Amino acid sequence: MDAVRPQPRFGANYTPSVGWFHHWLDFALDEVKRDFDSLAALGLDHVRAFALWPLFQPNRTLVRERAVEQLGQLVDAAGERGLDVTVDALQGHLSSFDFVPSWLTTWHRRNMFTDADVVDAEARYVETLAASLAERPHFLGMTLGNEVNQFSDRPHPDPDPCTYEQAGRWLERLLAACERGAPGKLHVHSEYDAVWFRSGHPFTPAHAARLGGATTVHSWVFNGTAQRHGRDGAATVHHAEYLMELSRAWATDPARPVWLQEVGAPAPLIPAEHAARFVTATVENALTCEDLYGVTWWCSHDVSRELADFPELEYGLGLLTSDRKVKPQGRAVAELAARVRAGEVPPPVRRTTALVLDVGPDESTAAGRPTCAPGGAFCEAWARLAASGVRAGVVLAGRATDAGYLAERGISDVVAVRDVR
Repeated sequence: MDAVRPQPRFGANYTPSVGWFHHWLDFALDEVKRDFDSLAALGLDHVRAFALWPLFQPNRTLVRERAVEQLGQLVDAAGERGLDVTVDALQGHLSSFDFVPSWLTTWHRRNMFTDADVVDAEARYVETLAASLAERPHFLGMTLGNEVNQFSDRPHPDPDPCTYEQAGRWLERLLAACERGAPGKLHVHSEYDAVWFRSGHPFTPAHAARLGGATTVHSWVFNGTAQRHGRDGAATVHHAEYLMELSRAWATDPARPVWLQEVGAPAPLIPAEHAARFVTATVENALTCEDLYGVTWWCSHDVSRELADFPELEYGLGLLTSDRKVKPQGRAVAELAARVRAGEVPPPVRRTTALVLDVGPDESTAAGRPTCAPGGAFCEAWARLAASGVRAGVVLAGRATDAGYLAERGISDVVAVRDVR
């Protein structure tokens, strides 16, 4: 008899309502507590919190004790309200802004992925944060940083180039540092979707699906999906599900957890009046995936209009306004979380049909990744299956005739892209 699978978690990426992530400069614990009260009232069970790297490690050999102490206070405040916390360290990149320490830029320009002294410093930093939180019962684990792969390649205006092998060594080194600091916690890494779609990108699907305690997926339909298929198109409302199933093709563990760590409703592609419907459709589709660790919505609170120069869509992504009023998408997430806990949502689907994905002879570097991008032949074929009601998995071409592997995943029918009409 199969073991009972844990229910997926529901949470939010924590964007402070007062001061955005600049709140670390004027840390006000009472405001943080009010934010967490508003999230707990939605029935959420966790938040993803972000340390601003230049403020926590302003010098290569200095991790500020006061900043680490304040992070602990934030985790404790969340725990008092029934919220567990996962912490991102290398911020890195947030909402179109880069936060990179001065010891990596201009006159001190060094590569964050390949410079030995820099990587040593990064490892000490993530280990320090992890160790400071390790004994706190509401601390879940570390994410290395938010979509740090965007620093490794174009279109970043000043990239830190690295090879596939160097990216893998960097991930392994820093994940090991997290594990030393907080043994047994859930330590992961996150990438934006170039990892799945961009040929030659040094961070690859194999890295995403094989390193760390879970695969994290960041699903944003402004990547060409909603532009091509519209706000209600099958490809749009199934996009998070698609990325999660895509990741499973590279996983060596068929039961590897997949965490929908970021997903949001970006205007104007998803208009405000349509956001709640998009939330419900997207999350219900994601819940059909097996081994879903959790859904963490981006984001908790809107960015205040008092702050300048954000892309317009960033001001309206919250479940709540910047004065903590619940928005329709906030109510939708709360209702979904309640339904899941009440057992009112159908169980995950065992995907007996899989679409065969050919990304070239080397699945580790996946040169043919663009076929997975919106408009690519594989992506469009998978969307057509979804539109017809087929909950399709994904299998790499090199494993499509491996009977043992297919049986382990419960796949009985493999379909070629050319056969999907």
